[in-house]
Amino acid sequence: MSDRMHDVLVAGGGPAGLAVAQAGMDVVVCEKRPGTLDKACGEGLMPGAVRALAALGVEPAGHPIDGITYRQGSLVAHAPFRSGTGLGVRRTSLHDALRSAVSRAGVPVLSCPVTDVFQYDDHVRAGALRARYLVAADGLHSSVRDLVGLTSHRPSTPRWGLRCHFAVAPFGSAVEVTWASRSEAYVTPVAPDTIGVAILSSVRGGFTDQLAAFPSLADRLAGAQPVSRVRGAGPLRQRTSGRVAGRVLLAGDAAGYVDALTGEGLALSLTTAAELVRCVLADRPGDYERAWIRTSRRSRWLTESLLWARHRPVLGRRIVPAAVRAPWLFAAAVDQLAR
Repeated sequence: MSDRMHDVLVAGGGPAGLAVAQAGMDVVVCEKRPGTLDKACGEGLMPGAVRALAALGVEPAGHPIDGITYRQGSLVAHAPFRSGTGLGVRRTSLHDALRSAVSRAGVPVLSCPVTDVFQYDDHVRAGALRARYLVAADGLHSSVRDLVGLTSHRPSTPRWGLRCHFAVAPFGSAVEVTWASRSEAYVTPVAPDTIGVAILSSVRGGFTDQLAAFPSLADRLAGAQPVSRVRGAGPLRQRTSGRVAGRVLLAGDAAGYVDALTGEGLALSLTTAAELVRCVLADRPGDYERAWIRTSRRSRWLTESLLWARHRPVLGRRIVPAAVRAPWLFAAAVDQLAR
């Protein structure tokens, strides 16, 4: 076993883990998947996420996004961002930009998984590595979260996500969300000649079958060339009993996930990662639980509320009509998400 004591060992090389890795401490990252990481996500970064990345010195290439558009049949509601410009970014481009920043900071990224965790009074050991703290940033289905007993198995209605890219000029400069009876389709411009199409649904099925629930979108994509393979994720809802177990702290999706419905997952991951770093630097890991709850409260409330309505057919059908009838309310909700 190595005698070196690191400040932080990060399990997982996604955005949350790489954000923690740039905190100026002695950090080592363990990521078992080689190369550039991809993930099924909507790929729309809210203005708040763009600012958080810029604060880390990360400015990935992408397509500007100026707001959110909701569609349902002939109904259309649009709300512009009030707090800056968002960005549509391929997940692979985002990962490469973050990895480059980590590399410039001299942080080592090891191609090994964290398969065991042993805690002591003043450090954590995982395999041959020792650190004062271990940050579990290993995604929705975090194995480290399971190892330290923070996974909660309370039942919930499962939802899944699928994503594919098409060689099509963007339909506009907003993220378009089209609502069907049991699913939503998110169209995000990620380049001048490419869009990402993500579908979230409570019904499992292949991408083509899911797309059939959106005939207008399917017509617009007719004949379009896919430029990426379909990726899936889920179940999306992941409950935890807490974010801290001794010297192990959960970050990003591993810390608990409600749904991708509002599209602000990355912004929340980066914001809460900054709180985690602050607590570790102060050597007060217990403060992170309260900080995570405080920082994520607005996002969780908005997402939970929308998801609650989504699971009730009568209310679900009224979400877009309500946005059309009360554009000020829709704009206020989007403004809260975009910060």
